[in-house]
This record gives sequence, structure tokens and C-alpha cells, in this order.
Amino acid sequence: MATTLAGVETREVMHCRFCKLIQFRTFNSLCRRCRRPLDTEESFHPIPAPSGSTFVDPSAEAGQRVAGQVREIRRARHLSQRQVAWRMQVPRTYISKIENGKAIPTLSSLERLAAALDVDVRQLVRDARSHREEEVASILSDPLLAEIAAMLPRLEPLHRSLLFGAVREMAVAHRRTA
Repeated sequence: MATTLAGVETREVMHCRFCKLIQFRTFNSLCRRCRRPLDTEESFHPIPAPSGSTFVDPSAEAGQRVAGQVREIRRARHLSQRQVAWRMQVPRTYISKIENGKAIPTLSSLERLAAALDVDVRQLVRDARSHREEEVASILSDPLLAEIAAMLPRLEPLHRSLLFGAVREMAVAHRRTA
């Protein structure tokens, strides 16, 4: 006894030549993002990527950075998504989408989000490099660590390795007593 699925239709996948969105054909044949017409001859036919190469969408990477920053700052301030959404006057689901990288806020939304989190907009869009620069600045603010950092490039590899070993042993001993 064979069963068949009734009412299952195939949906045509389209590629918008204007905004590059890959999507199913809409009932009105307009792009969901930019609202421009989807041409029938422009339907999407996936081409396999060469082995070993990966494409990273820079906007997706930036969106993930913003998402992580928003979540981190919101949690550090002990705010719920609902509280942030109320401060921004947007639905809570919008905050969830931002934090999960499913929505990339516009510049005006970023400004409102920064105000809701009581931070500067630059904190929401900073990258790992600026985190590292802040960490280095805070470490070098200690005079002893600044002096050690200045001497490290002049040390020979053996002396550097001995120094690192001694510091590592002291840190392990400190963790045991703490």
C-alpha cells in the first residue's frame, strides 16, 4: 500500500539581483526586502563552491558582533529583554531577534538601543580589536605590569620561558589558596 502526499507543491527559489536576497517566489513576484520585481529568468540555481573555500558575509559577521554586545551589556545591567524593549518602545521579540542575529538594527534603532541600555553607540558596534585594546590599556595601567611588558621584547627566549613558568606557578599556587 503506497501513500502519496497530496497538495505538496514545489516552491521556486529566487535570487534578487538588486539586494541579493535568496528567497521563495512571492505571490506578487516582488522581492521581500527591496520590493523590486523578481525576474523569472533570474531564478536561483545553486553553484557548488570550490572545496576548501568559505564565504563569510561581512554584514552577518557585524550583526553577530552587535548581537553579542547587546546580550552582554543587557545581562551585565541585569535587564530583561522586556525591559529593554519597553525602553525602546518596540516588541520584545525585536530585542530577541537582534540578540540572536536574526535582525540587524538600523542606525536609528541602534541609537535607541544604546539609550535603552545607557551606553554609547560605539559600545554596541565595537569589534574584538577594540576589546583587546581596552584590555591591554587596563593591564598596562598597572606600573609593575607595564615595566614587565617593556622588558619582554628584550628578553632571550630562555629567560622569557623561565619568567612565564614562574608566573604560571605563582598563579596556580594562588588559585589553590583562594
